[in-house]
Amino acid sequence: MKVAIYDQLPKPLARLGRHLLRLVSPGRRNNGLSQCRGVIHVGANSGQERKVYARLGLDVLWIEPIPGVFAELVANIARFPRQKAIQALVTDKDGEPIVLNIASNGGASSSILDLGQHEDVWPDVTYVGRIECTSKTLVTALAEAGVDLARYDGLVMDTQGSELLVLKGAEPLLSGFKYIKTEAADFEMYKGCVRFGELEAYLAARGFSIVRKEPFAQRTAGGSVYDVLFERTQLSP
Repeated sequence: MKVAIYDQLPKPLARLGRHLLRLVSPGRRNNGLSQCRGVIHVGANSGQERKVYARLGLDVLWIEPIPGVFAELVANIARFPRQKAIQALVTDKDGEPIVLNIASNGGASSSILDLGQHEDVWPDVTYVGRIECTSKTLVTALAEAGVDLARYDGLVMDTQGSELLVLKGAEPLLSGFKYIKTEAADFEMYKGCVRFGELEAYLAARGFSIVRKEPFAQRTAGGSVYDVLFERTQLSP
């Protein structure tokens, strides 16, 4: 699928963007999200998947912390009435001051963590700025926005290494999700980032099993970055 926005990115990032859009495309087998009522997408960036979500007929709630990128996101989804956006930095704590590092690729690789071995895969990406945010749990962010949780049974995370923090802060909500899709690396892409095995163990303990795991980037010295889809296959303990 050709998406114009990716033509403006370095070639490795353009390939990554197109890969992620293929993974949620309506015709893809076991994409999971096509079976959802709606999706909460944490780490929205500018809403690159908005057209795919619209074709799937999903309600979408985007969450993005960077002010300039959030403004672009709001403009991009304006013609999709079933898509809304919240500006928030989501972690496992409420009210904590956190520095968010802004990445050079339009903010796509921005993280609350320092870059680790990220440059081994994407050497052109650097941090070009920092902003201070106040963290919120997903529970708080949704409650403050008056979100009807019954509309959303899918969770997508793209928070560049802090995905486990998002899950911990969303613990009371996890039983309401049928599918969770996330990126995960098995090496230290960001310093102190969650590894794939940790995410798998955390979600397995809460009734989720892997239904798809696909590598989309490899590190020459060893290690891969995966796109992983989890399905809730049993009730949480």
